Amino acid sequence: MAGMRIFLDANVLVSVLCNEYPRFTACARVLSLCDDKRFEVYTSPMCLAIGGYFAEKKGGKKLAKQKVALLAEKLKFTSMDGKCVEQALANKKVNDFEDGLQYYSAVAAKCTCIVTYDRKDFHFAEVEVLDAEEFLLAHAVKRR
Repeated sequence: MAGMRIFLDANVLVSVLCNEYPRFTACARVLSLCDDKRFEVYTSPMCLAIGGYFAEKKGGKKLAKQKVALLAEKLKFTSMDGKCVEQALANKKVNDFEDGLQYYSAVAAKCTCIVTYDRKDFHFAEVEVLDAEEFLLAHAVKRR
């Protein structure tokens, strides 16, 4: 049985790659769900590129590339194509084109939850949108 498919927005990856506290701990825990059979953890190549950009600014090219490579081994990736572009442009509720692209790539990959710290940017979403702490409380805490 496939696990719950979740999509990690760039800001979650940036928090982990750049050790940004106080968000780092919850974001790292969400990222660790890649190893939990209950979840399939996705991001887009664009989100990974954004994360890599900020990691490079903070720690240099070499370290950033190593960190991005580690994430790339663990995560599953959505794809962005012309259909995502068309959907993001056609939805009048999408204020930020990049977030629209992320959203439609997540939906195409059958993700049922987006984990982000920019919830307002996904106000148009028809899937659950939570920050890392909310996601962990709602879905990841093992119930006995």
